[in-house]
Amino acid sequence: MKKLRGRMGKTLASIALSALVLGSGVMGAPAPTKAAEAPTKITLLGTSDIHGRFMPWDYALDGPNQSGSLTQLFTMIKEIRKENPNTVLVDAGDSIQDNSAELFNDQPQSPMMVAMNEMGYDAWAFGNHEFNFGLDTLDKISSQYKGPVLAGNIYKENGERYFPAYTIVERAGVKIGLIGMNTPMITDFEKGTDHLDGLVIKNPVEETKKAVKELQGKVDVMIGVMHMGIENENGIPGTGVADIANAVPELTAIFAGHMHKLVKKEEINGVLITEPDKYGTHLSRIDLTFEKKNGKVVLASKEATALPVKGADGTPAVSDPELETKLTPFHEFARADANIVVAELKGMNLVPKNEIEGIPQVQIQETPLSDFFHEVMLYYSKADVVAHQIDNDKAKLDVGPIKKKDIAYNYQYAGGEITVYKVTGKDLKDYMEWAVGYFNTSRPGDVTVSFDSKRRASKYSTNDFFGNVKYEIDLSKPYGSRITNLRKLDGTLIKAEDTLKLGMNAYRMEALQAKGGALEGRKFEQLWSSKDNTAFGETAGTIRNRAIAYLKEVKKGVYEPKVQNNWKIIGVDTTAPERNDVVELINAGILSVPKTEDGKYTNIASINVKDAITKEEIAALSEKAKVDVAKFANVKTKGEFYKQLNQARKAAAAATPKP
Repeated sequence: MKKLRGRMGKTLASIALSALVLGSGVMGAPAPTKAAEAPTKITLLGTSDIHGRFMPWDYALDGPNQSGSLTQLFTMIKEIRKENPNTVLVDAGDSIQDNSAELFNDQPQSPMMVAMNEMGYDAWAFGNHEFNFGLDTLDKISSQYKGPVLAGNIYKENGERYFPAYTIVERAGVKIGLIGMNTPMITDFEKGTDHLDGLVIKNPVEETKKAVKELQGKVDVMIGVMHMGIENENGIPGTGVADIANAVPELTAIFAGHMHKLVKKEEINGVLITEPDKYGTHLSRIDLTFEKKNGKVVLASKEATALPVKGADGTPAVSDPELETKLTPFHEFARADANIVVAELKGMNLVPKNEIEGIPQVQIQETPLSDFFHEVMLYYSKADVVAHQIDNDKAKLDVGPIKKKDIAYNYQYAGGEITVYKVTGKDLKDYMEWAVGYFNTSRPGDVTVSFDSKRRASKYSTNDFFGNVKYEIDLSKPYGSRITNLRKLDGTLIKAEDTLKLGMNAYRMEALQAKGGALEGRKFEQLWSSKDNTAFGETAGTIRNRAIAYLKEVKKGVYEPKVQNNWKIIGVDTTAPERNDVVELINAGILSVPKTEDGKYTNIASINVKDAITKEEIAALSEKAKVDVAKFANVKTKGEFYKQLNQARKAAAAATPKP
């Protein structure tokens, strides 16, 4: 059994006295009177789901990434501490996994712990990914952190808490109880491993109630620091902080996390909730104002928001130079590892160039990259069918050296593994139908493939590809009946009653089996997992590490892909004569691929050439193309307009004298 440890973290509470505004009675008053005390303002700052972003650098890509990091957040935190010395800083988990943070598991120090100590965090609540490497590794890394660790719903088998449920910090005489909880979904995430051996995961709603009772009379206010999103995960009660807020109104506010969503401010049952998205891109902020009434500290007001690392003009926060200096040795170590060459790619690039700007080719067609990962999965798992997803729209691997960073960049789920289940042909088909629900149903006149807006904006990529089978995806058909001509590579049709070995990610299977999932309530025999101790183990068993081993050991350092053409999308008119004009207008920056309101996710609707065109659209696009709007007075459809607009802009360009 792994060693269990529970330690009470040393509370880092710097105490400041609030200013007293005193007045004196004059104008003949009989005696001086004391003015009311000024309100006390406490600022609480929260981070979550940093996932190894200790510096503004993407180690998978080995390039700068200034969208978020601890060093940039520290600059913001320092400014807020200047503004209000009565500031508390907390983290809601998922710190030590991803962006090469795992490299330091067997090193003397973790850069995440060095940074968090320097930044002066007052509490760290564990997230699910803290448990990815087993309890011994977690014990080693968390022991480097100088503040209190919180994990209120995680117990040892003897009934003791693994770590405390709460800590108390004091600012300006105000006592603040910080209550930490982790998602109970970790039992599913770590299924098949020994990572939770000796631990009991309990309901965070009930454990929050218990912590509140223990804190009553000891603090002036209680704040949740919880590695859970607002809504229940996979429809399972008690896995979202909304359930906690509804059950425990004694909480003033909750710092949420886990779901990688930006929630500036939401209020549920009087409890304020904020979540700072992911990867250090935002800093959650809660401001509490207290007054003294009848000798007691009373909360007068509360406010919440989330502050972006990148300003409205796109300028990122400056990376704190002193903290960067301390972290430079870790930075250099991670970069050196990322650049280790594992193989040579010959013959062809693994991802074709995007035909249309804003529509990732890797998501709409079979690519040698997806075939490569299937090849790896099939080799080690001996499954009949395998499934995975590419969660990087900018996936790229060109002919030349293949480095470790290239594998991580193109398969970004650091913990992804291969687990084999015994399923039927019907189970496989139902799963595939769910997967292709990632796409919108096409209409007559659609000339581009587009994505369902909700699936596109999900925390998890759900556009799964299937290897070792042949099939077509007919987007002219409704959801649930798009997979056609499903067969084995030899052409044999796969029947509903066939028995198959399906290799895939275990977390995806859990989601499919959960309430509302495509395979809800179905049970499958698990035959094998690459992370089993009898297979390759937790670290070596990831798809990333299997891919590297495959290139080095099986392919002997040389990989030459072959085009397989096992599947394709049909039901979209890619031969329409106006389509070329659409492509050229988009790539010229005149016509835009539809995006979500916040601009984060592209291609949520198809371009249709049969739809009617409005005068407003004609005017706007004509202005963009710098052509006379009068040319299009009699145009009726979008396709007709796009064709004429493209011709007009080309003619105008040809007529312009070249310098």
